[in-house]
Amino acid sequence: MYCSPEYQKQQAKLHKTGKYGVAAGRYYGRTISQIVDKAQIDHLLDYGCGSRLSLTESLKPERKFKYQCYDPGVEKYADDPIPADMVVCCDVLEHIEPEYLEDVLDHLQELTEHILFCSIHTGPAGKRLPDGRNAHLTQQPMSWWLPKLFERFEIQSVQIRTEYEFWVVANNSELSV
Repeated sequence: MYCSPEYQKQQAKLHKTGKYGVAAGRYYGRTISQIVDKAQIDHLLDYGCGSRLSLTESLKPERKFKYQCYDPGVEKYADDPIPADMVVCCDVLEHIEPEYLEDVLDHLQELTEHILFCSIHTGPAGKRLPDGRNAHLTQQPMSWWLPKLFERFEIQSVQIRTEYEFWVVANNSELSV
């Protein structure tokens, strides 16, 4: 299980506003497109795609590839995803309930056949859940997050985007051995 039923309802309410889940497209489309081309990605999974699919609008790779959406907070994208060459997980992990975080990280590892592109925000969100909590349930520094990723992936690159956000490009360590 990757989130509680109660939290899934909170996420669904936020997604229905249409103003939630837009970071991937806004900040990372160009970089992800370059990785798709360079690594010759045939299948990309947008893990935590949101209701607006903002990443699809910003992707401009030269090659064609299968695009798969997954988001348990959006009913039409809540079905279990299948593994993909590349998994993109932007502005998602900080939204995960702490008691489910290890399961979600394991899920990402299971789904990533080759490359993971992941961005994580380390501070408070500008949005609140319908129940009043900050939308970022896990606010931890990069030094807390990186060991969790290192347990599952071979980190290729870490970039700091802002004071409160960084991104990682990694390979699935389980498959790299």
